[in-house]
Amino acid sequence: MYCDFYGFKEKPFTVTPNPRFVFLSKNHKEAFAHLLYGIDNHAGFILLTGEIGTGKTTVLRTLLGQLDNSTVRSALILNPTLSAPELLACINREFGIDYEGLNASELLDSLNRFLLAENRAGHTVALVIDESQNLEPQVLEQIRLISNLETETDKLIQIVLAGQPELADILSRPDLRQFGQRITVRYHLSSMDFDDTMAYIEHRLEVAGGLRAATFTRGAMKKLYSYSHGIPRLINIVCDRALLFGYIDENREISGQMAARAIAEVSERRKGPAIIRLALGAGLTVLLGAAGFMYAFLHKTPDKFPLPPRVAPNVIASAAVDDSDPGKLPLLLRNTLWGIGEADNLTNAFNTLAKFWNARPLTGQERVQSPRELEKAAEERGLHLARFNGSLNRMLSADSPAIMELRLSGKSGRRYLALIGRENGRFIVSPAIKGRATLSRAELERIWSGRAYIPWQNSLSIPRLTPGMQGEAVTRLQQLMQEAGVYKGGLTGLYDSKTTAAIKAFQAEHGIVKNGRPGKQTLFFLYRKVDRFSAPRLEKKGGELPG
Repeated sequence: MYCDFYGFKEKPFTVTPNPRFVFLSKNHKEAFAHLLYGIDNHAGFILLTGEIGTGKTTVLRTLLGQLDNSTVRSALILNPTLSAPELLACINREFGIDYEGLNASELLDSLNRFLLAENRAGHTVALVIDESQNLEPQVLEQIRLISNLETETDKLIQIVLAGQPELADILSRPDLRQFGQRITVRYHLSSMDFDDTMAYIEHRLEVAGGLRAATFTRGAMKKLYSYSHGIPRLINIVCDRALLFGYIDENREISGQMAARAIAEVSERRKGPAIIRLALGAGLTVLLGAAGFMYAFLHKTPDKFPLPPRVAPNVIASAAVDDSDPGKLPLLLRNTLWGIGEADNLTNAFNTLAKFWNARPLTGQERVQSPRELEKAAEERGLHLARFNGSLNRMLSADSPAIMELRLSGKSGRRYLALIGRENGRFIVSPAIKGRATLSRAELERIWSGRAYIPWQNSLSIPRLTPGMQGEAVTRLQQLMQEAGVYKGGLTGLYDSKTTAAIKAFQAEHGIVKNGRPGKQTLFFLYRKVDRFSAPRLEKKGGELPG
């Protein structure tokens, strides 16, 4: 509603996670470092606690986005309110291994075989469970049994438990003492300080609309910090309300007085009233929202505050939708993919991209059930899959056709869209959404889950390499790095300190964990910087589309 007034591409302060707006304060960076240390050093159990809204889920998603999927197999469980067998099935499903029709013992055996195979391959396996304070005692016992899967020298799986502070209290109970003693890495995520709060607000404003699309005075910042105590969720709620007051007053600078008014309104609503009264000017009340609370705004003409359409829940799948309204895109997408199962959807998305690589498509008998299975199928066709978690900007910087995982409410499993080209600032997708074959960047942001899979080819057959190794494969890596302009040393065939430093610098530039080893994401971006490899791109030079 106020986005046009400020020039925002989207609302800067929402309570739903959006990878575009990721901001890591000093505390978030410390939490991230603890989690990464625990996984890299095979600590076994890792505990992350924090109050509601402090950004635990943001840290977890950042962690998963930074792990190198060529060496780390990871799974994220967001809904732990499951029985022990259901949790086991969910874990197996996330890792892409057998789970359908298996009992608890068979599920555990299947998981153990997977962990042993990954251990033999030199891979680390990480399981992340969010909202872990909701785990029942019998489910915690099941997790403890999973942690018992180990070799004589190493833990086969690293388990991150994240939750509210009461999780630490639960694990300190006498009956869970053995469980608590196994946790070797702990971190409690505190709220942000004043400086980080100011940086957080300015970061979100800039991402949403550019530099100084709206500004908060220092007085406003102080009042917001005093109210929120640096908790991101509370900051988002009250800043959103303050921007609304700025819009009503036709002022792009949010003053301390506006912030105080916003805090008063938010505080009143948090105490219980379902209808918030804004006594401004002429006295016109407008009801907004259909999610359990309403806003009333005065002082502006009715055309500034249109009532949202009401749609009955039981007819949402078949409701007529105005295709020109970008806000209806999720519903259009849902209607398009309503009758397509996850396996068929993922298989079709891969086949759409396979032609760009002249790769053999998957047949009906070869259809894949998960990205893990797709990775294996791609390798059989001479391709790899680079997995991306994070911002749309970072994914699009690869300039490559991709399989985008979608947010599709009301459906079980995942759904996917093939991103195949770019033309006149719009992105070509498959399947077409109700006849629309192109989407804007904002529309992609609206439906994307933050995860994508990009096929690529290891043209020089560079294997897994680590510092200290030597041979022809290292020479090929150094040659690729030279052509990419990231390595100034000679073709020595020795993976020395210069080679390692160049890899780390390149990884830092592209937002990859700086481990100095050329994993799949690192190799993918190196190949993209060298013109002689004929890889498909979203938009070729001169505007010619791939394919």
